[in-house]
Amino acid sequence: MVSMKKNINLFCLHFAGGNKYSYRQYVEKAPPFLNLIALESPGRGARMREPLIADIHALVNDMYRQISNVVEDVPYAIYGHSMGGLVAYLLSVKLKKNHHKPPLQLFITGTSGPSSTSRSEKKRHLLEKIEFLQEVKDLGGMPDEILENDELLQYFEPILRSDFMLSENYVYEDHAPLNIPITVITGTGEDLTLEDINLWQKESTFPVDFKRLPGNHFFIYKYAQEIVDIISRKLYNHIKVEQL
Repeated sequence: MVSMKKNINLFCLHFAGGNKYSYRQYVEKAPPFLNLIALESPGRGARMREPLIADIHALVNDMYRQISNVVEDVPYAIYGHSMGGLVAYLLSVKLKKNHHKPPLQLFITGTSGPSSTSRSEKKRHLLEKIEFLQEVKDLGGMPDEILENDELLQYFEPILRSDFMLSENYVYEDHAPLNIPITVITGTGEDLTLEDINLWQKESTFPVDFKRLPGNHFFIYKYAQEIVDIISRKLYNHIKVEQL
């Protein structure tokens, strides 16, 4: 057995309305062997001058271009919350299709399995402004300081609508299950049925590790340390296996 020298990259995909800074807590709490790389979507943050993407396959292609040239060099995993969880799955499918080295593991929080039909039942991106903003507020991920500030809303509302559109218009396509372990963590107060959550098992040849944590859709902030610890333990076990 040799000493552990190899880092693992964890590519993090943000939720609707998020950006690469959405996982700042996670970066701060990660152990030294885990290198968190939060990916940025067009139309926000450092890429705010680029047009927004409202098609999920175009967004997956964008994420793929960001990581495809580095996934062969260092062991890696992928994590996504909500919309980011769906993108993480589709990105893994694309990496497999293009014969890249697969991720060690896929980590998903706050969303149902890709084959769930409930994702497309709500067309929140089509709502009038007042109803749309109430939906956003109910999810709990947007501070009141933004929701009550017209100038900030002019910036964030198009981003949120675009992100909701790409998620809510997604049409599931059957793919062979990924030969990748998947961990799925959801909040006990989320608007998700266990039936829809359990659909993740359809996407992996491994038994999916399902976990629940207290809280609503944005439980990922209250339990950032716990989630980082779950991810770290899983990935550390991969390193130990490789060293044997």
